[in-house]
Amino acid sequence: MTADRPVHSDALLAEVAALPQLPGVYRYFDADGGVLYVGKARNLKRRVASYFQKNHGGTRIGHMISRIARMETTVVRSEAEALLLENNLIKALNPRFNILFRDDKSYPYLKIHGAPDKAGFVAAAGREPTAEDFPRVAYYRGAVDRRHRYFGPYPNAWAVKESIQLLQKVFRLRTCEDTVFANRTRPCLLYQIKRCSGPCVGLVAADDYQHDVRNAESFLRGDTQTVLSQLERRMLEHAEKLEFEQAAELRNQMGALSKVLHQQSVDTGTDKDVDILAVRVQGGKACVNLAMVRGGRHLGDRPYFPTHVEDAAVVQDFDDAQDEAPRQPVEVQVLEAFIAQHYIGVPVPPSLVTSVPIDRALVEALSEQSGVRIGAVHAPREQRRTWLEMAEKNAALQLARLLAEEGSQQARTRALVEALDLAPDDLEAFRIECFDISHTAGEATQASCVVFQGHRMVNAEYRRYNIDGITPGDDYAAMRQVLHRRYAGLAAQGRDAPDASPPPGADPDLADAEEGAADGEPVAVQEIAAEVPTGEGAEAAATPAKKKRASRGGASRLPDLVLVDGGRGQVSMAREVFAELGLDLSVIVGVEKGEGRRVGLEELVFADGRDKVYLGKDSAALMLVAQIRDEAHRFAITGMRARRAKVRVGGSRLEEIPGIGAKKRARLLQRFGGIRGVAAAGVDDIAAVEGIGRELAEEIYRALH
Repeated sequence: MTADRPVHSDALLAEVAALPQLPGVYRYFDADGGVLYVGKARNLKRRVASYFQKNHGGTRIGHMISRIARMETTVVRSEAEALLLENNLIKALNPRFNILFRDDKSYPYLKIHGAPDKAGFVAAAGREPTAEDFPRVAYYRGAVDRRHRYFGPYPNAWAVKESIQLLQKVFRLRTCEDTVFANRTRPCLLYQIKRCSGPCVGLVAADDYQHDVRNAESFLRGDTQTVLSQLERRMLEHAEKLEFEQAAELRNQMGALSKVLHQQSVDTGTDKDVDILAVRVQGGKACVNLAMVRGGRHLGDRPYFPTHVEDAAVVQDFDDAQDEAPRQPVEVQVLEAFIAQHYIGVPVPPSLVTSVPIDRALVEALSEQSGVRIGAVHAPREQRRTWLEMAEKNAALQLARLLAEEGSQQARTRALVEALDLAPDDLEAFRIECFDISHTAGEATQASCVVFQGHRMVNAEYRRYNIDGITPGDDYAAMRQVLHRRYAGLAAQGRDAPDASPPPGADPDLADAEEGAADGEPVAVQEIAAEVPTGEGAEAAATPAKKKRASRGGASRLPDLVLVDGGRGQVSMAREVFAELGLDLSVIVGVEKGEGRRVGLEELVFADGRDKVYLGKDSAALMLVAQIRDEAHRFAITGMRARRAKVRVGGSRLEEIPGIGAKKRARLLQRFGGIRGVAAAGVDDIAAVEGIGRELAEEIYRALH
């Protein structure tokens, strides 16, 4: 190897020389164990050897190759297996030089409870109908099972809820919980506004409700003409029997369904389940817009923004050149990466409509994986063309919005750096961590840490710290605890090896991650618990899942700026912690409320003794500081409320209250229509229930409040 080429170990080069000429997947790692690239090849030996055979200079591909310290390979039986393994590894390892789409939360579904046989939902002879005989329709997110029926997936929660509203308008299916159903004595408001047929109080027969459920299922599958024909036939049958009230109900149902079909512009042709995928690339950024058609109805769309686009495109071009294959446009690379990663573990519809042509081998691999014959077309006609044009327009709009937001954020970052007279080596890597404390009269104290880097909030690195062992309401002690827990490990590593990255698990006290409650919430936030081990022993004690989260969410260096929500008191506490740990005091900045605590009058307080700074109400730098501070406050508040609710409600279920047995619990639920009704009742109301004395009623009230 010449002096101009990167120097790789003899062991690595020998490993490359010994590779078999078989299809497989390879992974490159740097000296710190970070994953650089995951690739697939028809011939492992030829592909991998091509990376080490010549000097690539200072190009991006040369930069990646110079960092390769070791590799791993896996031999597979076919290109389809290689494709699936490659993208599973990309999603799991988050390599630096692959196009990567963030793992989304599980898609929402519309759920119809129960899995009846062909006989339907008719109640057994000799007993009264129960909630199981009248299936409810509900919003659902999570793993599916065979006990119920699921329709979807839907692009977002709004699309599911809109579909439920349609089913209520047309088929009048119930949405109430089974406990509420079992304890109703009169129809609810939904019955009054003709959104439910009132099965809870016997206002609809089980057979008629069964017809409505089956028609709703047919509607969701796109068999709208079949539903209309069945309704018309049943209406005529009732009319012939002179049952004009029933015939009028069916006539109204047909009218409602026809109106819905007209409003939704439902295509009643052959397309039932289709995914429309449009890609747009501009300014080094990309957007894939996924629009979903289910049951012939266009349910909406969702944008996805990949990372590492430019670096990955360079490596992909290099791979194509080694295979003597034509260079693929970046749009094709991005869309193929999305399809390969997105449909792992997600149902694939039989039809894909794409804005650019995709590799046939990719479609065949998806078909093999899903067991469904999948077709893909990129030059559609008629209705499909209309759908694709809509998706392309939305992709362009979403990408333009992203670029505009990033341009604005870059300007704000630059303004803050200049205002504080900082000189970061790389503005893209400029990192801010902001802390806030939240509690209610000292109860359920939590600290939040939010991260700003790369001109955006990095949701995956948000953390929450449960604060214990302090005087309730002592915000200074809480700030001291959270800063010490966050930076003690970094300080120790800095003293031992200034340039070393921390091992997974050595970051402070990582506990289980949690999902955001709604679309747009952070994908994963790190919950911090005091009892989890820290420091060098944490790696051995942590579970594999916790290790993975630690390596993904931890920073390997001190942030460029540490914001604390507070004035001189909080800054003084932060200064004490940093002085104890031997860290740079100049990075600490407090955000002090202005006169009258009015927004726009905040001042910055420094731990190193500099005078306070007022940036100005319309300052871009202050806008960024306020944005980060408000996000830390929001994150702390939501965590505190969740913890408080867990403390108050988690152990306050009726069966866990001393003195409440099965009979008393049943009486309470029957009287008040469920646990929410019990929680809303007063002490006198609870004491009026048979078997519940005044003292026990007060205990129940305290437990539920």
